[in-house]
This record gives sequence, structure tokens and C-alpha cells, in this order.
Amino acid sequence: MQSLPTVLLRPGEADRILAGHPWVYHTSILRLTQPAADGDLVQVKDHRQRFLGVGFYNSKSRINVRVLSPERIEVSQAFFEERIRAALAVRQKHLPGATSFRVVNAESDFLSGLIVDKYEDVLVVQTSSLGMDQRKPMILAALQGIFSPRAIAERNELSSRKFEGLPDANGMLAGKIDGPFPVKLNGLQFEVDVVRGHKTGLYLDQQVNYQRVARLAQGAQVLDCFSFLGGFGLHAAKAGAAHVHMLDQSADATAAAGRNAAANGLKEICSSETTNVFDWLKAQTVTQPHEKIVPRWDLIVLDPPSFTRNRASVPDALRGYKEIHLRALKLLKTGGTLATFCCSHHVDAGLFQDTLLSAAFDARRVLRRVAIYSQSPDHPVVPMIPETEYLKGFAFEVVR
Repeated sequence: MQSLPTVLLRPGEADRILAGHPWVYHTSILRLTQPAADGDLVQVKDHRQRFLGVGFYNSKSRINVRVLSPERIEVSQAFFEERIRAALAVRQKHLPGATSFRVVNAESDFLSGLIVDKYEDVLVVQTSSLGMDQRKPMILAALQGIFSPRAIAERNELSSRKFEGLPDANGMLAGKIDGPFPVKLNGLQFEVDVVRGHKTGLYLDQQVNYQRVARLAQGAQVLDCFSFLGGFGLHAAKAGAAHVHMLDQSADATAAAGRNAAANGLKEICSSETTNVFDWLKAQTVTQPHEKIVPRWDLIVLDPPSFTRNRASVPDALRGYKEIHLRALKLLKTGGTLATFCCSHHVDAGLFQDTLLSAAFDARRVLRRVAIYSQSPDHPVVPMIPETEYLKGFAFEVVR
């Protein structure tokens, strides 16, 4: 193996890398022993020249090195095949029988900068680092060797690519797809557009939570807010809800949710509405003097998009979370359940729950916590890499 350029770390910066975190920030670097081209493989050592690992280098990024291995390795098609098969084994163990799931979740699977989602026999690839982007041919060859997919699409409009000096790149990398196609999640059929749809097509990180929340829906009047393609709503309908009403601001999403309801034989107990959810909740909770709100919902699901992309916007995000919880709690019957989620890494579970409880205090509702939710196991959490844990949720019953 050829000698690699060496990145030497400042004193005190090695422990985090030794513990398993793959990111070496620009501010952590003492010096390079020789020039390295952006995207090259480099070795990382501490200030005493003790070897820590190898990874991809990029001088343009705030993350100068993304460590791939604590051992000396050669990055080849065989390397990607081995790592992807290891990641696949985790999914087969924890999501047996699933046909659509995230195969590779970047740092969670020790492939920083690479995401691969599987929708039946179609794969979607995202590369958010320069090193991974330069090696797409190797990655594609590995994926084709493991899965023999009908098609592989690229969805690279991630904001993180800009920090790596990478342009957006969307389209087909292999094979052909003629528009949206059906996929199965937990026995339900969903229409997915992996080329033009939101994210890579579906919220795969909620696959297990769809079923867990649905267990609360038997005989219930259900309100599914920020419903997208109807993930929570349709699972609730299948589980025996009396009626499900789905809200989303995207007309395309609500139309797709309606088609998904029909495809699963659930059209008669499902309805959908294109609306700004904040405005809808506010309109439902505005009262005249001496007028009381008559709650009509047994189960309300709140699964909004992230309200914050950085720490500076956390206070504004918390105000948004409190607002929707305050409104939703006013619309829940006593004995009803609120299932709520936050997908921002910058708002941890404790802060999220505190915000919810503050809303409950203002709404004069007393809550009983009945469930705690996290991301599905195809989005593994590695505690030494806090960035791998972002989705958190709770179910609360209204005691009074």
C-alpha cells in the first residue's frame, strides 16, 4: 500500500476520533506532512505520530477529514461491497421481511458521506462528501453486484454538498424508471417518486413508528398533521380507526395520499386536505368570548419537517413546536392521545419534551406519557456519533 499524506492533529483532539467519531475538523489539524489533493485518502495521526485511521480529505470543507477506518485499508470496490453487506446484515436482522429501507446511513454505517435507500428493486444514492462523490463508479459497481437493482437513481440536492464544493446532481445512474411506482411498507402500498419526490421518496425512518402509533388508533377519530403520503394516517386506518383526516400543505402530497388510500381499500375512512397546518390548527382553536372548544379527536399525530437547521434557530423552532402542541392539545378529547415527533438533531429529546409540557401547562391539560419513539433501526444510532441520533418522539394521553 502506497504511503499516504499524513494529517497530524493538535494535542487533545485525538480522543474523539479514537472513540469512533469520524469527523476531523479544520480547527483540529496541526499540519499536513505533505500536500494532499481534495478527495484523496489520507492517514490521521495524533501530535505524537500515533496512527488513528484513514479517511477522505477535503480542504474546502469545515470537516477536513472523514475517517473511514481505524486500520490501514485500500478503498476499492471490494471495500464498498464489504461495508454495504455489513450494513445490509444489520437491516436484515432488525427489519426482517422489509423490502424498502435505508441500506447505508452514512456515519451510522462507517461510510461518512454516503446514503443508499432501497425501494423494492430500485436504489437511491446520495453522496454528501467529495471523497464519496469521486468514487461513485466503485459504489455503483458494488451496489449492482449485491442487489442487481432494476434502476439506481441519484438525489444529490443536499445542502451539505455545497460545503464540500459539490454541485447538485439528480437523475438516473443506471437503469430506467417510468415515473412513480408502488412499494410496500408494513403490508401497505405507497406510491413513490424517487426522482422528483420529497427526500428520496418516503420517510423510511418512521417505518417502525407507523406501526407503533397505529396501535393507538382502534376505533379512533384520527388527525394526521403534516401527513405527506399518508404514512401515519393509512397505518391508523388499517389498524381500525373510525376515520382519518390527513393535512399537508403540498397539493401533490395530499393527492398522492388519497391515491394511496384508494390503492389500499381505505378510501371510505380517509380524507385529506391541502392546507397550512399551523393556520388550520389555529382556525380550529379560535373561540369567541365565553365560547368553549369541543374536542373531536381521539388521536392526533404531529410529524412536522425540521423547524431548525442550526443551533442559532433553535429558539424560533421551539416557539413553533410549542404553538402546534398547544393547538393540538386543545383539540384532543380527554383520554385521547397525542403522538408527536421532532426530526431536528439540534433539539434533543429532553428539550422537545419540555416544550411539549410547557404547551400542556398553557392548555391546562395533564398528560400521561405512554410511549417513547426513535428512528427505525435502518437508521442506526451510534452514541459516540451524536449526529446519528436525530428523530425522537412521544405519545401522551390526556388525563384531564
